[in-house]
Amino acid sequence: MTENETETFETIRYTADVVVLTLDGEVLLIERGWPPHQGEWALAGGHVDPQETSREAAVRELAEETGVHVAAESLRQVGVWDEPGRDPRGRYVTVAYVTVVPADAPITAGDDARTVRWFSLSDLPPLAFDHADILNEAVNVSISMGVAW
Repeated sequence: MTENETETFETIRYTADVVVLTLDGEVLLIERGWPPHQGEWALAGGHVDPQETSREAAVRELAEETGVHVAAESLRQVGVWDEPGRDPRGRYVTVAYVTVVPADAPITAGDDARTVRWFSLSDLPPLAFDHADILNEAVNVSISMGVAW
């Protein structure tokens, strides 16, 4: 780098998403209450707060948006999604997790979720962002853990 060149850095936002499955072959989705993708279905998730790990953020966001409470240890990391353009608001990098809960787990929409609902893995609505890719990988990870539908 020469004396007249300067480095520029892109602002990157750090998030966590959670795929919540049941042994009955259902996935928990939220209907987004805010743009972008307002009114569309998505995984629960959101920004990682200062002094928080992505796993801690996943637990918190899941509880805030769906009313589902899980132990951090129950979350299995699925992967990291960092494709430029995956979010119209700018550069977002998310760590995705999967957990399995009982089919009768109570759910309540909260925070930025307009509503929350169980969907059969065989009959999914179109998903916002790249959440279909995340969901597919989470199902593969769950199968490798011995979960079968």
